[in-house]
Amino acid sequence: MGPGKLLVASRKLGDPNFIETVVLLVRYEAGGVVGLILNRRSHVPLSSILEQPKAAKDRSDPVYLGGPVETGAVFALLQSPAKVEGAEAVFGKVYLISTKLLFEQTVSAKPDPAVFHVYLGYAGWSKEQLQKEVELGAWFIFQPDAGTVFNADPDSLWSQMIQKTELKIADAAPAPADRRPVLWPSAPLADRERSALRAADD
Repeated sequence: MGPGKLLVASRKLGDPNFIETVVLLVRYEAGGVVGLILNRRSHVPLSSILEQPKAAKDRSDPVYLGGPVETGAVFALLQSPAKVEGAEAVFGKVYLISTKLLFEQTVSAKPDPAVFHVYLGYAGWSKEQLQKEVELGAWFIFQPDAGTVFNADPDSLWSQMIQKTELKIADAAPAPADRRPVLWPSAPLADRERSALRAADD
């Protein structure tokens, strides 16, 4: 477990804050774990949340609901081929932007909406709490993947991921009894069978 890992909510996870969610872990520290929900796209345009709307007056790309904690806090994920100074590297070329100044600078540079998503709020756990939830089967863990983070169809992201999970589980499950190969035991021949073999030899 660590930054970049993806959490996919299991079908039995009943917490309304996380039903059918896919979460990217962006921080995994002794003080706690921070994640952003990737598939709760809102109808709020990016231009409406900026204090300086001129920087993004034409930005109609939607803001995402990152989680139930501090819903007034703004975070952004950016995929960039070059290192982003002041941002936190999450994995590969994906960076977390969590300061107001860097966020405004990034928006002013007009990044492509396909590789720049903005989130309000975040999901938070203690390391022990999250580990316990995973052990209880509330979450499935996937490896870091930028294609998942910036998926073009976030509304169907959870169903895509849960199907992958269930296929993996099905592949790992033992074959049904009627499909398993029959292995006859190499037990010693019974007396009657030995007699029949001797008679055939005679």
